This record gives sequence, structure tokens and C-alpha cells, in this order.
Amino acid sequence: MASGRAVDSVEAVFREEWGRLLATLVRWLGDFDLAEEVAADALATAIERWPVDGVPDRPAAWLLTTARRRAVDLLRRRQTYAAKLAVLRVEAERAAAEGNSAPPPQPDAIGDDRLRLFFTCCHPALGSEAQVALTVRYLGGLSTAEVARAFLVPETTMAQRLVRAKRKIREAHIPYRVPDAVELPNRLPAVLRVVYLIFTESYAASRGPELVRGDLADEAIRLARILFRLLPEEREVAGLLALMLLIDARRAARTDSSGGLVLLADQDRGRWDQAEIEEGRTLVVQALSGGRPGQYALQAAIAALHDEAATVETTDWPQIVALYNVLRTVAPSPLVDLNRAVAVAMVDGPAAGLALLEDAAAAGELVNYHLLSSARGALLEQLGRHVEAADAYRAALNAAGNQPERDFLRQRLDRAVRSGSAADGAQRPGR
Repeated sequence: MASGRAVDSVEAVFREEWGRLLATLVRWLGDFDLAEEVAADALATAIERWPVDGVPDRPAAWLLTTARRRAVDLLRRRQTYAAKLAVLRVEAERAAAEGNSAPPPQPDAIGDDRLRLFFTCCHPALGSEAQVALTVRYLGGLSTAEVARAFLVPETTMAQRLVRAKRKIREAHIPYRVPDAVELPNRLPAVLRVVYLIFTESYAASRGPELVRGDLADEAIRLARILFRLLPEEREVAGLLALMLLIDARRAARTDSSGGLVLLADQDRGRWDQAEIEEGRTLVVQALSGGRPGQYALQAAIAALHDEAATVETTDWPQIVALYNVLRTVAPSPLVDLNRAVAVAMVDGPAAGLALLEDAAAAGELVNYHLLSSARGALLEQLGRHVEAADAYRAALNAAGNQPERDFLRQRLDRAVRSGSAADGAQRPGR
């Protein structure tokens, strides 16, 4: 039993401290592969030793010390990394002076090593896929297999993606540092975008048997919490965390007992997570205070209005439309236009919303986006244009990825076809 508890402790510490451990090792070594190798060796040693010796008082410091010693051994053998070996010797002397139970190095004035790693993983020289993969792998602590499973690609594909990204960091001499105050406003959006991309994949999986990827949602929120602790004065960091909490609060109600999709209007709001909602609302206030609001703060304010309403009908839709109007000036995008059109339909009726959706469709950027076609189908149904609605649902079904959305769209398509046939029959002569 003691052995089992020790293994559980290793896993718990590993999950919580992996990003910090790896980030510190990358700073010392300047090498992702070597840092990952010695961190994994430290974990293996902990699995072997802790069941026998007991869990140390400072498990994270124990792992860091063990990883450092392993790195020294490896570098001595290679003899070509004199500079890195010198850095590790300095760290070893410092640890010896502080005592064996000394904690890991304290965060610097800007944050800690994880913040440096965030900006390294999200450097603009790297592609979007590489940024996401690196962030989840090295800050989230997921294994390569887990990252591959999270994004539904073969493990070999994800491994190659990570190798290419690390090679790019090495060959392009991408610095391992936090941008200075002048650079930060231009670099932070990339970090926030990567975290939000992880969350959006969790909210509605791009493919697969499940609508919601709870593991990815938890990971995205955990990464956002780390960022918020490191950059508490950045309002858009607070806005992003608020947005994800306010949306994630509805997770339990978004699917039925069989995993089927449940629309917002049909959700049991008693199942919404009130603690997440309250935390999110508090963060929204912070994100909206002082200066022009950012895109995540505005989206979080919209999400808060949804969460505060007792029903879809009593939601403050005019205020939501007003917020989308502001969002269009702050961060214009086809998705903002799509969501605004749906909100306008709730205020001014389906015809007004449909006209805006047709404009969005004509722009061409969302031509293969299933939610645009699905929204068109819903508004066309409300207007009694069932044949056109069926065509819209067919287009949505062809583009949808995950199974719950496909099942839902197939039901809507069948309903539109039946309604269209009934209306056509009613209009025939002699009926």
C-alpha cells in the first residue's frame, strides 16, 4: 500500500511540477532534448526510490536536484558541453551552500522559468501547430502519446512535429527569455491564442466520438491559471481565464446521458458550475477595468451574460449585440460576425439574423465552417423555408467532425426534410 501511495505521489508531483522542472532545466542547459531526458530520468529514479525511502519533504526540489546530477553525469561523458557543465556546477555549489533541503531557485522579478518557456514555445517563428504541441508537451506535462491523442494524430506524427519545432528553436537561435516591457504587448497575444486554441478544441472536438474534451479543457484552464499567477496585472490574461471558466461552467450540461449534444436553450442550468461562474465574473470585472477592453475580456463579458440568465429568452440579448459591436472593432473576424448574427436574430428576429449570415457566407471565409451552415439552417426553419434549411443542414453535416454534432445535424436534417415534404404535400391541388 505504501508503495502505491509513493507512486501516486510521484505522479501528482510530476503532473504539477513538470513545467517548472523542465523550464528550469532548459534555462540551465539550453537544450530541450537534454532537459527532457534528465527530467524523465529523475522521475524514474523517484518511482524507484520513494516507495523505499519515503516521499521527500520537498519533492519538487528533490526531482530538480536529481535531474541536475544526471545532467552533470551526461555532460561529463560528452565533454563537448563545457559551458553547460559549468552552469550546473554553479547551481550545485549554490544548492550545497543552501543545504540539501533547499527549494528550487526562486522566481525572478518578472515571473519564473515557466514564463520564459511559454514565450519560447509560442515564438512567432514557429508555426501554430508547433506552438500548441510544444506548450502542451512542455508546460502541460502531457507525454508525446497523450498530446497526440489529445489532437487525434498518430504518435509518430506528433513526435516528428515536436522534433521539428525543437530543431527550429535551436537553428533559429530563438531566445529563452521573457520579452521586455516594449516587446511584451506584441508577444503576449500569441501565448494567449495558443492556450485558447487548446480550449476551443476541448469545447467542441474537431473530430472523434465525443463533443467535449474535458482533459483538454482542464489543461487549458490550468495553463491560463499559471499565466495569471505570473502576469496578474495583464488584463487580457484575466480575460482569457474568465472566458474559459465561464464557458467551462456549462460543461456538464452540454451533453445528455448518452453523450448527445444539448443546445444552450435546452440545458439544465442547475448543472452549471456556480463556483466557476463566480470566479469568472470576478475576473471579468478585473479584465474590463482600466482602458480599452481586449477581445478576451469582451468575450468573457458576453459569456457572463449567458451564465447570469435564467433562460435563453431572458438573456440580455441587446447587451450581447452591443458587446459584439465593440468586439468587431477590437478584433474583427468572421466568427465574431457569425456570433453577432445569431444574437441579432434573438433581438430583431430570424430574418434580420439570416441576412447577416448570408453576408458572412458571401464573404467566403467560413464557406466550409459547419456552424455557419447549421445557424443558417436553424433560422431558415424558423422562417418556414424547410427545403433551404435541409440544404443548409446537409452542408453542415458534410463539414462537421465529431460524432455528437453529426448526430444532432442529422436529426435536424431529417426534421427539415419531413417538414418540407409535409408543406409541399399541403400545397398540392386537391388537398
